[in-house]
Amino acid sequence: MSRSIAQWKLWAATPAGNRICCLLLSLVLLAPCYWQPRLHAADLASRMDYGWFTDWIESGAWQGLTTVRQTTGVLFDVLLAGTTRMFGTEIGPRLCVSMTVLIFVWGAFAFVSVVSGRRPWHLLASIAMLAYGWVFHMGFFNFYLSLGLCFWVLALVCETSPRRCAMAVPILVLAYTAHALPVAWTVWLALYLWLGRRVTVRVRGYFLSASLLLIMLGFFAAGRAVYSSWTPDRILMATGGGQVWMFDRKYDLVFVGLLLVWGLLFLDLLRQSGPRQIVSATAFQICMISTAAVALLPATILLPGFDHALIYVAERMSLGVGVCVCALLGLARPRTFERWALVAVALIFFCFIYRDERTFNSFQDRMEDTIALTGGQY
Repeated sequence: MSRSIAQWKLWAATPAGNRICCLLLSLVLLAPCYWQPRLHAADLASRMDYGWFTDWIESGAWQGLTTVRQTTGVLFDVLLAGTTRMFGTEIGPRLCVSMTVLIFVWGAFAFVSVVSGRRPWHLLASIAMLAYGWVFHMGFFNFYLSLGLCFWVLALVCETSPRRCAMAVPILVLAYTAHALPVAWTVWLALYLWLGRRVTVRVRGYFLSASLLLIMLGFFAAGRAVYSSWTPDRILMATGGGQVWMFDRKYDLVFVGLLLVWGLLFLDLLRQSGPRQIVSATAFQICMISTAAVALLPATILLPGFDHALIYVAERMSLGVGVCVCALLGLARPRTFERWALVAVALIFFCFIYRDERTFNSFQDRMEDTIALTGGQY
């Protein structure tokens, strides 16, 4: 048995085996996009309505109305409109969301692999839970797509070379067309990584302290200069595991289970490397910066002169924190129990999601049957 496992590992390590494994894993990762009659994401339907409304205006059906072109917050909408035109309203949105999920998952895994110096396949279960967590079900797909592209950028710039940096620039520009917030976060982390490689450990510690101080100053400045709101549950979101905290109280079990396994992996890392080496590691410092930003920055900001507030800032960015935590934990050598515990938590999480989505589908079916029986009269 052990010989067969060893042979399988050797085959999976080859280029052909690695590609086949990634393809099979991708098919498994996309199952939640297809296992229900309807794709559930709160803001997805409105995105489809925006695309239809824009096409209607541009066709001249409504005289006197024009569309305003934006440079950010549009990439997913453009992709959604294109896939919907080509494949219809049933298949098109699923294909667009599937592509977005794969960009995020494999971008996050590439970033985690580069930071940890190896491919921690056991953490793919955690990344999958984050991928189908709070941000996904809220339907913030422009942000989601931008963050996925930004992880590819960070994976490229972690190993500094002119070629990799040249490849990262157009991806970063593309990410900006989806959403500007992950791009700002990525530029800050990329600058931190670039400076960190050129200074001593002590100076890098000064950079970390300065970054945390700037975040604290930003917290106080936001409270005085602009209207903003802050809620205590930001502390839970700052762990990154808050992305799995959804729908109802049964997800508390998933949240606690994920944090417990992450805590065991972190204790293993402390035992294997020592506190001093961990604190001086770039992965730990990135986690500190991102966690502090989510914990202290307000969830809602209304800037002067703007009609719309920036909402769910901390909740969205906690998705990035979760992936940074995975990058840190990728440095640990996990035990067999911890590997299977992550798989068990992920299975419970996706079973909960499947059950809740099926319940919601049943409710929608009953509503449609009721409307059909009444002839569309409310």
